[in-house]
Amino acid sequence: MVRFEEGDPEDPRNFSSGRKAFITLQMSMLALVGALGSSILSPGQSDIARYTHISEEVAVLATSLYVLGWAVGPALWGPISEVYGRRCGMLPAVFCLGLFSIGTATSKNAASIFITRFIGGIFGSAPVSNVGAALSDLYTPKDRGTAVTFLAVCISGGPTLGPIIGSALVTNFKLGWRWTMYIEAICAFAFFAFSTLMLRETYPPVLLKNKAQKMRRTTGDERYWHPHEKESIRLGNAVTKHFARPLRMLITESIMASVALYASFTYSLIYLCLQVYPIVFEEGRGYNPVISCLPFLGILVGIMSSLAINIANQAWYAKAMRANGGKIVPEARLPPMLIGGILLPTGLFWLGWTAAPKYSWALPTVAGGFVGAGFNIIFQQCFNYLIDTYGPYAASAIAANTILRSLLAACLPLAAKPMFHNLGVGPAASLLGGIACLALPIPLIFMKYGPALRRKSTLAATSLE
Repeated sequence: MVRFEEGDPEDPRNFSSGRKAFITLQMSMLALVGALGSSILSPGQSDIARYTHISEEVAVLATSLYVLGWAVGPALWGPISEVYGRRCGMLPAVFCLGLFSIGTATSKNAASIFITRFIGGIFGSAPVSNVGAALSDLYTPKDRGTAVTFLAVCISGGPTLGPIIGSALVTNFKLGWRWTMYIEAICAFAFFAFSTLMLRETYPPVLLKNKAQKMRRTTGDERYWHPHEKESIRLGNAVTKHFARPLRMLITESIMASVALYASFTYSLIYLCLQVYPIVFEEGRGYNPVISCLPFLGILVGIMSSLAINIANQAWYAKAMRANGGKIVPEARLPPMLIGGILLPTGLFWLGWTAAPKYSWALPTVAGGFVGAGFNIIFQQCFNYLIDTYGPYAASAIAANTILRSLLAACLPLAAKPMFHNLGVGPAASLLGGIACLALPIPLIFMKYGPALRRKSTLAATSLE
């Protein structure tokens, strides 16, 4: 059986730091394109409503259906990446994302806009759901946290940058809402072309399968083999084994369900803000669409600021691994979540009760920074925790997480305007802040009971090293 030898240069873990960084950058940019597509069209919802003669509440589907596609796609792309490799699990999907973005841009009615957005979301979910698992191919658990930190910035930064870019395009009378989708298509095709030429495969079983086939050809010795050569997605096993695994993990794995639900709630708040910020800044203060989207930069600054906390936890995690004999300690990823769990409701309460026009625009903008920082800390550590816990099934684990968070992120924007208009910004944001407070004990529960739950799981890995 073909294996990687000690120090084998073909082993992704042995790639040089520069090569790893280059691969990480390419994959993160692919994820950024997928995430950007979820929100770049949101400033054009009013124009779409007028063009297609639908209400603005219905026009929100142009955003929600794309995110709903993320709930469908991971069940497909996760298993594909675990059978045929990370490149096959991402690159064809990014190309198709570009095609369907053009389809949206050239649509003549609401139905075609919604259909192309939903299918585009299915393809756009591929890099978002697979890159985290691909990073586990490259980095040891001790080193992976920093790489995942920058990946999470791209996944969460895309939805915050999208409205700013989109509003600048929509308000330009020479461009309009269609150009938001043309820009998305241009980005998708550009990164697809670059990564097709430059991105190397990182999934070890596929690399070893290729190595075994190459050795048989070059030596003429048919005894070289690897078990992954027998892996394939066929009609008979597609549903029962491969595509059903992420859904089965959500249903049967208590670790997965709890962590994914917490991460999903925090992630969906970003898409809630896509609808709430126009209420606060455009309706409440009378700002033009471009100016009313600039406060999203506050969320982005919060996301970037949270890097310091997540990177600082790397030293704590390395110490925990040394104390555990060099084996992974998923629960050592969780302490920063306590900080994020405090920052998130703080930002929500602050946003709600300073949103009135009588207060300076700076107050709700800064509150968005707390929301962004709290969300990103929680999201990144949940990401790392699931990769540590499920190891060889990391792609399916992240796919399961993506499915759940996409369902919430697709539904909350639909409820945002009625909720915040009827309750008022203060009470509605306070309700969400209260829910965030109820979730505060989750990291403590997993820090205490996580090891016992992992031992009972049929899929969770207790040691990957």
